[in-house]
Amino acid sequence: MYQRYVKRLIDIIISTVGIIITAIPMAIIVIITKIDSPGPAIFKQKRIGIHKSFFYIFKFRTMPVSANPDLPTHLMTEEMTLSRWQQFLRKSSLDELPQLFCIWTGKMSVVGPRPALWNQDDLVAERDKYGANDAKPGLTGWAQINGRDELEIPVKAKLDGDYTIKLKQGGWKAFAMDFRCFFGSVLPVLRRDGVAGVSNHTKE
Repeated sequence: MYQRYVKRLIDIIISTVGIIITAIPMAIIVIITKIDSPGPAIFKQKRIGIHKSFFYIFKFRTMPVSANPDLPTHLMTEEMTLSRWQQFLRKSSLDELPQLFCIWTGKMSVVGPRPALWNQDDLVAERDKYGANDAKPGLTGWAQINGRDELEIPVKAKLDGDYTIKLKQGGWKAFAMDFRCFFGSVLPVLRRDGVAGVSNHTKE
């Protein structure tokens, strides 16, 4: 009941309001990104959705067009240099704003495990151990307010599993967990905590 109706209604409301409020800022980001470096301002990336289905996530581009967008953060080299604008987008997490449309269409939720790359078999396998692949991926989540990119994969998967357990319980316990994750993500984002390799890597 909570996942199918209440959580979905909350997602629609938050994403709709978010899109309206950030429409002009997103348009400005598109213009600056196009001016800052050659290539499209927005790129799509294949990710793992609920029950290990596939979907495409949207982000503002924060790396050179020559970079491999499907390479996980921990496998990136130190050779990639980002512009100051690209670093700013990543540090501020403004590059994630287009995901509001993924939430609005139902591919993602506001709160849930961050969607793994389609080729992150290690993370997907770890999440399987805790049932975390049975939750719709989110813009933010329990792992994000407990370390974000600094977490090792087993720890991240365990936290995602803890969240999924609460979510499946439904009712006020699930709502309270979502509430805590949503508002708990504000301070880390403002402080730019736990974002791996913001100077020269892609996140996640």
